[in-house]
Amino acid sequence: MYQIRLAKPLDASEILNIYAPYVLNTTITFELEVPSITDFTQRVEKYLEESPWLVYEKKGVIAGYAYASAHRGRAAYQWNREVSVYVHDAYKRQGIAKKLYTTLFQLLRLQGYTNALAGIVQPNQASVAFHKSLGFQLVGTYNNIGYKLGAWQRVSWYELALQQTDHPPTSVLSMKDLKKEAEYIKLLKNSGSQNSG
Repeated sequence: MYQIRLAKPLDASEILNIYAPYVLNTTITFELEVPSITDFTQRVEKYLEESPWLVYEKKGVIAGYAYASAHRGRAAYQWNREVSVYVHDAYKRQGIAKKLYTTLFQLLRLQGYTNALAGIVQPNQASVAFHKSLGFQLVGTYNNIGYKLGAWQRVSWYELALQQTDHPPTSVLSMKDLKKEAEYIKLLKNSGSQNSG
């Protein structure tokens, strides 16, 4: 049994345990130091004010998570979200990342967001293939944009259209208003979860 549900601040410790090895041992994230549990809890709370942060819970254990965050600060960018997904090593290759992303994108569409954007440090053929399988397309690459693990890194950016753009955008639903939508409740129930409120 598993469920996909909204994260809660109390989940921050389990989520951070998944994230920390990526910070310490990989270039998948450009964070250089593992955040404190206090800072990470505040991050979860902040992101949840605007967009879904989902966890995949299996037999009471959080096996992975996915979230969306703002892309740049100028007002005209507000209909875009950067997306990320992380899975615990013990639960990889079980389709968890795809389930999380699929649910996340459906919720972002309900909110009225137009594009999902993903930055992938290169080379990472597995991540590129995964994102392309979900419909992402390459936009471009920043060369030598970050320095981590003793080397300069390059990042390719991919985009996924969530809405048609042949008309002006609608207002983005807040998370508070999203939770009132019947489609939101139905979507999380269909993901094996009850509305987490």
